[in-house]
Amino acid sequence: MTDTLLPNGIKDSGGDGSYFKKGCNPFAATGRSKLQNRRATVNQQIIKQMRMRAGAENLLKATSNNKVKEMVLLELSYVNSNLQLLMGQLEGLNSSVEVYQNTQETANIPLIALGLKETKDIDFSTFFKDFILEHYSEDGKCFEDEIAELMDLRQACRTPSRDEAGVELMAKYSSHLPLMESRFFSPSRQTGIFFTWYDSFTGVPVCQQNLSLEKASILFNMAALYSQIGTRSDRQTIVGLEEAISSFQKAAGILNHLKETFTHTPSYDMSPAMLSMLIRMLLAQAQECLFEKTALPGIRNHFNSLMKMAQEAAKVSEIYDQVHQSMIQTPIKDNVPFFWSTMSQVKTNHYRSMAHYFVASALLDHQLGLSDDEDQQEKTLSQVYDRLPEGHSPLDILKKKDERERVGKAHIRRAILGHEEALRVYSLCHHLNKLQVLQDILRASLQRSLNKSSENEEDEDFSDYTEAPDIISKTEHRAEMEFPATTKVKVTDFFQRLGPLSVFSAKQRWTAPRTIQLHPEDRDLGFTLKGESPVHVVSLDPLCPAAAEGLKEGDYIVAVGDNDSKWMAVSDVMRLLKDVNEEGVAIQVVSVMDSNPQMPTKSATFCGNLPKTYSMICLAYDDDDKNPKSRKVTKKSSFLNFGLKNRLKSASTLSLPTADHSGALPWNKPCPTFPSSSSYNHNDSALY
Repeated sequence: MTDTLLPNGIKDSGGDGSYFKKGCNPFAATGRSKLQNRRATVNQQIIKQMRMRAGAENLLKATSNNKVKEMVLLELSYVNSNLQLLMGQLEGLNSSVEVYQNTQETANIPLIALGLKETKDIDFSTFFKDFILEHYSEDGKCFEDEIAELMDLRQACRTPSRDEAGVELMAKYSSHLPLMESRFFSPSRQTGIFFTWYDSFTGVPVCQQNLSLEKASILFNMAALYSQIGTRSDRQTIVGLEEAISSFQKAAGILNHLKETFTHTPSYDMSPAMLSMLIRMLLAQAQECLFEKTALPGIRNHFNSLMKMAQEAAKVSEIYDQVHQSMIQTPIKDNVPFFWSTMSQVKTNHYRSMAHYFVASALLDHQLGLSDDEDQQEKTLSQVYDRLPEGHSPLDILKKKDERERVGKAHIRRAILGHEEALRVYSLCHHLNKLQVLQDILRASLQRSLNKSSENEEDEDFSDYTEAPDIISKTEHRAEMEFPATTKVKVTDFFQRLGPLSVFSAKQRWTAPRTIQLHPEDRDLGFTLKGESPVHVVSLDPLCPAAAEGLKEGDYIVAVGDNDSKWMAVSDVMRLLKDVNEEGVAIQVVSVMDSNPQMPTKSATFCGNLPKTYSMICLAYDDDDKNPKSRKVTKKSSFLNFGLKNRLKSASTLSLPTADHSGALPWNKPCPTFPSSSSYNHNDSALY
């Protein structure tokens, strides 16, 4: 199925004047979008049944009435039955691989694509506006457009188009998540925003308040989208096969990054065991496409070419066997669709049989002639087998016609048995039976082996039966994980008007903006500016008018007059202050507030909200704090001195010792205890 995508900037057919984001079309009526909508519906039904089951179980624990217990047990049986049916429907959706295949695909075995994880809508507006007002002391209503843009971007990621534009769309949102986390998610307070994502295999919802689940789920969906791009590629062309190979390798690379980065994700479809299995499956499909790419131009009917293709087919079979073994392990087998494990088992038998067919063709159809390179064929044959039947050598098989035919027939028998086993396994899964193209390929392969057997059929002496040895797998092009560069997209922070993220983040706390009226004396303001944007005050003259107005060392200048100076450098702020007239100018400043002193890692064990044991607490303090009077006061020159040089020698330019804002406590003060629940306050430092 292909996605219909309206060009960016084209109004939708609804006539409401809205625009679709590039890489997204929520109204694309494709088989894939319909399947995803059915998945969302099933997920909603599953969560409803799970709530009913949780309520019934709680009632069963709380009641002592036997009649009520009987009714609750009956209701639980109905709920569990409904859950089993819904799980079966979800498994059927995960088994519907035909909607992901190329519409013109008629000669290749279908590939498996991952379905997108579903999520719930989230309204950021209320919390973000409140947080902007409380934490940044700005009007949250002024950021309604930015919040709406972020929400639209998240909503668009739920219906991405199946191409690079769709991947870039999700990568863009993924790049915004760290910025959003730094702006609004403080480690010392709860956000009140719940991110809910559904397990793609079981439909069980997982909910968290931090952004880890959101980041991991977006990465999973990017890998799923790459897998869908790979299955849609036209595998009848070299270009299409290369696209499929690259897509599966990128999907595997993203899942590997997810496994290494988010090690404790509560959703089972993103557990390390499940991700490892999915990575193997995607790489197996990439290896299968590499085999098809080698075979697409045609296989030369030559001894060495046939042996090479036999080892390539054996490699695909070996990888699919590893995938199947991982799928049947507990607890993966309880969550992976039976269709998937059956498909991997079918491909294991199919490609192993193809390998035996190629070896049989090389031995039966190509007798060693005078013009053939005997040494080269002997070397090739010795590399194909790990071990030979007792009493046989590669040179004997090549030179002796009877031995050559005997081993060749043994290989064709194994090919026939393998194809029959693949068809038998295929018939066991009713979802697999819907793939008529797969059945046609398996039957055609079996018939080809039967024809080869009949061409060489003679009156055989069954006492001289030879078993074909196993074929060593080998490939010239091994599928490798590839982490795509498109996952890292450079974006512009939606909330950059709040100021540089290195300073104005959720981890920092400030006072409300204070207005300071500056009246320069002889063009000297009495303080020095320092730092990148935003600039802050250093070397404040305690006797200058600005200090009397309430200016402190360390204050950040956020506005000069009507100009926002959060992003201004020192030179820009100086330029504004340089043109101050006699009436002066009003600046707005903020001061960094001390956060609660955090306990050192593993410094204390808490039981019942009370400190139980302490260790190494004193390492949190600096020895220099024991004697504040011993600190030396250094003379600092005013950076904004535009006039008399002699004022540099004035006593008024000396900076007096200021209050220590480092958060360290003097030794003669007791260590603070953790606040009790009764003293919890949303507006002060009790937010620990």
